[in-house]
Amino acid sequence: MQAWIATSVVVLLATACLYADENASIQPGALVFQTGFDTQAEREAWPKADFATWVTGYQGSTSLCITAAPGEADRGHLIKVPLDLAPYRGCRLLFERMVKGDRVDKPPKPYLGVKFMLHYMSRTEGPLFRNEQNVHGTFDWRKSWFTVRIAPDAVGGEIALGLQASSGTAYFDDINITVMRKPVTRPAPPLNLSPPFRGHDLPRLRGVMSPNTFRDEDLRVLGTEWKANVIRWQLTRNWGKSGTERDLAEYEHWLEGKLAELDRVLEACHRYGIKVVVDMHSPPGGRYANMDLAIFHEAKYQDYFVALWEKIARRYQGNPAIWGYDLINEPVQFRPPPPGVADYLGAQVRTAEAIRKIDPEVPIFIAAGQGDSPGGYRELEPVAVSNVIYQVHMYVPHPFTHQGVRGEWKPVTYPGEIGGKMWDKAQLRKVLEPVREFQLAYNIHIYVGEFSAIRWAPGAARYLGDCIDLFEEYGWDWTYHAYREWDGWSVEHGSDPKEHQPTATPTDRKELLLKWFGKNVPAGNARKASSQERR
Repeated sequence: MQAWIATSVVVLLATACLYADENASIQPGALVFQTGFDTQAEREAWPKADFATWVTGYQGSTSLCITAAPGEADRGHLIKVPLDLAPYRGCRLLFERMVKGDRVDKPPKPYLGVKFMLHYMSRTEGPLFRNEQNVHGTFDWRKSWFTVRIAPDAVGGEIALGLQASSGTAYFDDINITVMRKPVTRPAPPLNLSPPFRGHDLPRLRGVMSPNTFRDEDLRVLGTEWKANVIRWQLTRNWGKSGTERDLAEYEHWLEGKLAELDRVLEACHRYGIKVVVDMHSPPGGRYANMDLAIFHEAKYQDYFVALWEKIARRYQGNPAIWGYDLINEPVQFRPPPPGVADYLGAQVRTAEAIRKIDPEVPIFIAAGQGDSPGGYRELEPVAVSNVIYQVHMYVPHPFTHQGVRGEWKPVTYPGEIGGKMWDKAQLRKVLEPVREFQLAYNIHIYVGEFSAIRWAPGAARYLGDCIDLFEEYGWDWTYHAYREWDGWSVEHGSDPKEHQPTATPTDRKELLLKWFGKNVPAGNARKASSQERR
């Protein structure tokens, strides 16, 4: 353990020095790339193609026009220029453009269609392809943007403009790339550490993600038979759908019903020795087509979001069944917020501060960006709020954990080569390094709110076991996704995707969870440490 920490210190300091040298002159707002196609030199920088022309377009200036004729959507309709990313490694860049569409067919995948894309290669993080998603149809000139953190070893950068897997016509102008944030560097882990705040004094909290509907029997089995001592209870509907939760009056009615149900959940969990994480899975305003959450872009939804958590804090202050409040599930923000609206982390801080005025003690969970993935921890910085626990979700590698969830199932085996890389426990450790480094640098507690592998994934039990071994080694609390929800994630169902009834014989995945749950102390046998005791 000591050797691992010492090695981490060396890596952290070396990374900090590398960034200090490479990015010393780089400041937020610095211009990386810009073109309006207005001069001959600007236009000649782009390769010629029979599908690309220069036209009078945005505000009467020269614009790039790319056309894919009907029936030719499968043909490539992208033109590309190189982009030197070496000076900006570790930075987050903002990509902006003006774009217009004319009868662009809806593509088969959301990341296809009208493309303004960054691509580069990274040995440590893999290839990156990033663009605004779900851009198609007929629409007038509008600004389009996305943000990207550049890997520390990014090479081969290029910008692509055009159409992919869609016919129609797209117009482009006023391309700007600027520095949004400098790299985050971590301090060396502190010495003579005191225990971090965990919000409980149990040896470990190990449990599951909740079902969608309250059933007392499910919670009885979970607590008394399975011996789980924590559940992450989701307040959810319309998960993954865009354009939902926009009517706040209707949302308020739905939320009142979910809180009434939560009242019964908390009472039952207290009886069965289970702590509860209250998870706001479906926030007001919902998600846009590119999966950005509206609360990070529209003031009325963010204001309502803060108010609803104030309501929850007042309603449940002092409730002994609650471990803490999980403010937002898997925050995604590809675009920067408008003036006066807090971003994904600022919105969480604003909400946490509002809760603290009501309840100074209850634990609050903070989620990283990029859907609360381990990679989101590369940019996460600690927040100045008391009694905070940091949460991460683990679904890496995604082609393994989610194989066959959307579309045809082609078996992908763990351990084994996935996407050209060998995946095993050592590789999972590398994936979790940003979280572990954050934990050590700031002496904070980590909670794995979700992790899973679809039940028909070859090697699912091995993958889950390797993940749990790492969580346990690092001292993290965890909840498996999911318990008696959709049967694709169920450990009570077998590996045949066509079979939708629980098996008579326990699966290897269920036996794995029960082995770990057997080490638990019921939540009713412990008390929450007070602020005075923590001091």
